[in-house]
Amino acid sequence: MSSAPRRRAVITGLGPITCIGTGRDALWAGLLAEKSGIGNLTYFEVEPGRAHCSGEIPGFDPTRWFPPHRLKRLDRYAQFSVASAALALEDAGLEYSPADPQSRVGVSYGTALGGIANAEHENALFITQGSKAINQTLALQVFGGSAHSNIAIEFGLQGIGTTNSNSCASGPIAVGEALRYIRDGMADVVIAGAAEAPLSPLTYGAFDLIKTMSRAEPPHACRPFDLQRNGFVMGEGAAAVIVEEYEHAKARGARIYAEVLGYSLSNDAYHMTSPHPTGEPGMRTMRETLADARLNPGDIDYINAHASSTKVNDSSETRAIHAVLGAHARNVPVTGTKAYTAHPLGATGAIEIAICCLAVEHGWVPPTLHYETPDPECDLDVVPNHGREAKLRHVLSNSFGFGGINACLALGKV
Repeated sequence: MSSAPRRRAVITGLGPITCIGTGRDALWAGLLAEKSGIGNLTYFEVEPGRAHCSGEIPGFDPTRWFPPHRLKRLDRYAQFSVASAALALEDAGLEYSPADPQSRVGVSYGTALGGIANAEHENALFITQGSKAINQTLALQVFGGSAHSNIAIEFGLQGIGTTNSNSCASGPIAVGEALRYIRDGMADVVIAGAAEAPLSPLTYGAFDLIKTMSRAEPPHACRPFDLQRNGFVMGEGAAAVIVEEYEHAKARGARIYAEVLGYSLSNDAYHMTSPHPTGEPGMRTMRETLADARLNPGDIDYINAHASSTKVNDSSETRAIHAVLGAHARNVPVTGTKAYTAHPLGATGAIEIAICCLAVEHGWVPPTLHYETPDPECDLDVVPNHGREAKLRHVLSNSFGFGGINACLALGKV
């Protein structure tokens, strides 16, 4: 690994939309409250005995963000995308407008399912009432790339633009690619993040059919690392962060939450829902992230784990953390924050990066909620139920998604 100077990338704005709070301050207050946002699914009826919990965004009012003529072209997923970007830009103190296009500012966004919930709704109208009943802008709403396209249109951003669709790793891959764009000199500022709005009957039911979702009662349906965990809880939401070149941020006196120090990703090349039996690809992803960040395992002070609350994922991730950190794994707090936010699929990792930024800034490790019964296969310091003050210099955020898509980011205090 070269030790030559590189352009540095820092995070200067946070735009979370979560079931425990929308906006930086509300998210932080939600974390400190140590209370889950998971409840009974209210958007539609489900059959008895099936999964029935979710993490819904209470009171999200799109008219706060968009005039009527814009709303016609934005489904809920795209609304989350653009609103999260607006929140992050406001937090960063940056103002962009289509009247003054920016060629050095870009967008790197992600989503697992894009506008699938809206497509499902419109398909039901088409089947029962024909083509005259469907939204005339449907074709513009449902494709995944509408996330970064609409953000670019809203703010006049003519730099790099991409939306990835890498399941539950979409968010960190979006931020990791933003790091590369900054390092390579392709942009000075990148809005990076991910959004998801998957709570519709067919989509929700499809994940229940493959038996990956918890059918327990809220809010304890999601309990990462607990012996009694039995699946994840689907949610909705988004998070955008402003990834900015360090000198650019310093020159304007920006508030810096954390530096993006390293990033890697890999494929398990094994199975669509089960992690690789040896866990080697996930371990390698973490090791390559440390190398990219020029850190040693002993430098890590906190890990925000993928911790989806499924049996196989949490134990596999535990083994990976032990293998990568060695004896230091016993000293590192490792928490699963999906018990707070549920699992908004592609958006989750981006939300967890925002959580890591706040943890670094405030020196406080958020807990793993709903932890009651230790699992010998998850023998980590999971910070059960109550947060902990800690000096956080370097943190890792893992995302290990369906399809065997692994991503890891290293963040550091500046």
